[in-house]
Amino acid sequence: MTERTVEPLLPNKHILSVRDFLAVENLRIPKYQRPYKWTPKNVNQLFNDIAVHKNKSCYRLGTIVLHREGDEINIVDGQQRTITLLLIVLALSNTWKERLERKDLKEQLSELENEMISFSFTSELSKDNIHTNYREIWRIVDRSDFTEDQIDFLLNKCTVVTFVLKDVSEAFQFFDSQNARGKDLEPHDLLKAYHLREFHSFDDQLKALTVGRWEKSETHELAMLFSQYLYRIRNWSTGVSARYFGKEDIRLFKGVNLETVARYRYVAPLHIVHNFVDNYNQHYERKVDNSELTYPFSLDQTIVNGRRFFEMIAHYQDLIEEYNRNLEDKHQLAVPEKLDGYADQILEVLKNYEGRNRIGDRYVRTIFDCLLIYYIDKFGFMEISRAIEKTFIWAYSLRLKMQAVQVASMDNHVLKDNLFKLIRDAIHPNEFISYSLPILQEPKSRKTKKIQNLFQKMGYYGDQIA
Repeated sequence: MTERTVEPLLPNKHILSVRDFLAVENLRIPKYQRPYKWTPKNVNQLFNDIAVHKNKSCYRLGTIVLHREGDEINIVDGQQRTITLLLIVLALSNTWKERLERKDLKEQLSELENEMISFSFTSELSKDNIHTNYREIWRIVDRSDFTEDQIDFLLNKCTVVTFVLKDVSEAFQFFDSQNARGKDLEPHDLLKAYHLREFHSFDDQLKALTVGRWEKSETHELAMLFSQYLYRIRNWSTGVSARYFGKEDIRLFKGVNLETVARYRYVAPLHIVHNFVDNYNQHYERKVDNSELTYPFSLDQTIVNGRRFFEMIAHYQDLIEEYNRNLEDKHQLAVPEKLDGYADQILEVLKNYEGRNRIGDRYVRTIFDCLLIYYIDKFGFMEISRAIEKTFIWAYSLRLKMQAVQVASMDNHVLKDNLFKLIRDAIHPNEFISYSLPILQEPKSRKTKKIQNLFQKMGYYGDQIA
């Protein structure tokens, strides 16, 4: 068998076979990486691709971005494929090693058993997926139609392109720029890469803790958080259109790095709040009173890059989840005092009226939710019943005025009479609550009788005032 040499520290760019890549010394998964999320569907897709290309001289499995830190090599991008390849080799060793007829393949598997990296996982999601995928891989490689030639192709002809960079910021920037050209990454994925490399040098030890909530979230949940709420509220509050959130809009969530930004006057309050919160929470007296000060985030604030960005996202995940849960389960917000006036009736109608699940009605509900969340974010639950009434009349007047509501209708309605800007500029809740709204005439929409009746009771429809 021909002797091979695997460089302990890879060059900046190298094409490696699966066999050589998995034998690289000191390869590890840093704590800030997300859990292992591949499923049997991903595993089967990988094997299908290999089967389709098995007659080629080689097959490229993609790019692995690595960060070299001393003797250790961290996986920045490619964790999911790396773990899956390790599981495949483990399954091959357990099912094939003793029955292989080709001596070279038997030696290769034996070598990999001794050389191959091993990882430990604390995430229950990772452990569950590893267990499930290993059993799926074991079933695939143990089938009678799986051959030694396929093992040879996988180990020696399937390759990965590795990029190893010495600086972690450079590694994340490379990951960011590479994936920005792809079609599969969501805007929030690019934001994650950007803010990971914006971490303060003193915050490195907090990366895993800070990014943990993000990594536990499903990608569709993060996509909804940004596109449905954060993007629209931030844009509408400044009078800017907010129809579809795309990669070109991620600048909206890039702010200032407090470690590198110049001492502009507007940055001073950010420095003060950032450092005061940290100093308060780190003081020895917190061990006595168990008190913790949370950073005072706001939806229209200047973004503080790095750790504070991930904390902000976790904060609004909690706020919006609680908001949706309370409206769905209790028909009312978790407020210190019981709702009065028409607020409770409004929430009940929005939950049950005919037509509420039509596309146009969902757009109108988006306006309602975004404006009420923005109000709560600024004023808390002060005068919340009146705020619900005002928000309802303003948002659902669009539903009554139009037969068909589309995303452009929603956007134009907000920008024409912009109550988001009113809340942004308001000093007291009364400036929002006392804002005068027009009375509607004959509604054009169908399946909204309950909404129409509420408008009439509240004195916002025709000449009848209840």
